[in-house]
Amino acid sequence: MTSTTEPTEPLSVEQLSGTTLLRFATAGSVDDGKSTLVGRLLHDSKSVLTDQLEAVAHASRSRGQDAPDLALLTDGLRAEREQGITIDVAYRYFATARRRFILADTPGHVQYTRNMVTGASTAELTVILVDARNGVVEQTRRHAAIAALLRVPHVVLAVNKMDLVDYQETVFATIAEEFTAYASELGVPEITAIPISALAGDNVVDPSANMDWYGGPTFLEHLETVPVTHDLATCHARLPVQYVIRPQTAEHPDYRGYAGQIAAGAFRVGEEITVLPSGRTSKISGIDLLGEPVDVAWTTQSVTVLLEDDIDISRGDLIVPSKDAPATTQDIEATVCHVADAALTIGHRVLLKHGTRTVKAIVKDIPSRLTLDDLSLHPHPGHLVANDIGRVKIRTAEPLPVDAYADSRRTGSFILIDPADGTTLTAGMVGESFASPEPVKTEADDDGWDF
Repeated sequence: MTSTTEPTEPLSVEQLSGTTLLRFATAGSVDDGKSTLVGRLLHDSKSVLTDQLEAVAHASRSRGQDAPDLALLTDGLRAEREQGITIDVAYRYFATARRRFILADTPGHVQYTRNMVTGASTAELTVILVDARNGVVEQTRRHAAIAALLRVPHVVLAVNKMDLVDYQETVFATIAEEFTAYASELGVPEITAIPISALAGDNVVDPSANMDWYGGPTFLEHLETVPVTHDLATCHARLPVQYVIRPQTAEHPDYRGYAGQIAAGAFRVGEEITVLPSGRTSKISGIDLLGEPVDVAWTTQSVTVLLEDDIDISRGDLIVPSKDAPATTQDIEATVCHVADAALTIGHRVLLKHGTRTVKAIVKDIPSRLTLDDLSLHPHPGHLVANDIGRVKIRTAEPLPVDAYADSRRTGSFILIDPADGTTLTAGMVGESFASPEPVKTEADDDGWDF
């Protein structure tokens, strides 16, 4: 199918500044067509430069292909092009007249599920592709579980390769019904199913003439219109301190600012704040944004906060409103996705990185592991291997101010790191999830703990 979209002029800065931003990720099993879908989306929405398209056409001809392989627009690694699979997360930035997009094209192979976790961790929408010939498979369920675990608010089921099943409505309906039932049980709040053919372009940017039985939006239309809300009024305001600024110059002899990117909520001049984990309090006397003073700053802005009192604050501390301060704790229970090749075991000594703070920790217990086939819990597995999803109990050497992941995706998440070589072991989400385990008996602390 040939795109009927007319060429458009590049969007101006003024036009872009008036549009919203959507972060989304693609996922799916191997060969379901994720990279082809992304390439088709970029091509048909006129988001590909001429020299990029020429390079793809040249690479395709060298491989004996008559038509440009649009998957090459995202699969840039040599190993990816040789094997015809996605290995690493490929980020792409593009825009239409209605919205700006940051896209993470993630791998489909089970070996690279850890990369899917990375790409979807900041996404507001996840696209899960299914090959219409194969239907829902184990990796589809795994990606749905991860999307639910990461609290991604919108999930799109893209039933791809409809051209290979003669565009049959019954095939699409059966797959959509099975996936929706599974994802709903996981707690996914919104699921939209769209039948497409990424290779032919059906329902990607332009409506398909081959599926007149489908009356919903095209893939791009849904991306442009799905609600993207950032209700700062309901966020817990959090500022992880990254750096303390002390110029000590003749112009700024007493300047002491605490710099960082606001993880959630908003801060205002005059607001009472508490610094955690110390618990010391003060009031915001000023906020600098891009070198200029402002009265208020909000989520994702990088700012420098000035306080009325001189307090011992350093990298890793957390500035929060005094009226909305989280409790500090050394005992964390969380749902995790294990991403390392080496297993995570009870008694494993790790580093836990939360925001800008890194502390020593030990795995006290692994109460359960999730079985993706039927969402049942395998109690006390003793360890988690690569791509396992389960519950863990962790004891930290120092108190940490953590939120529940359900309340804040930024300050309710953490990673476990191997202290020997710095390898990321596990991605964790604090608090309850769809995989809430049965209460387990707390065992006595092991000998040799030093915290």
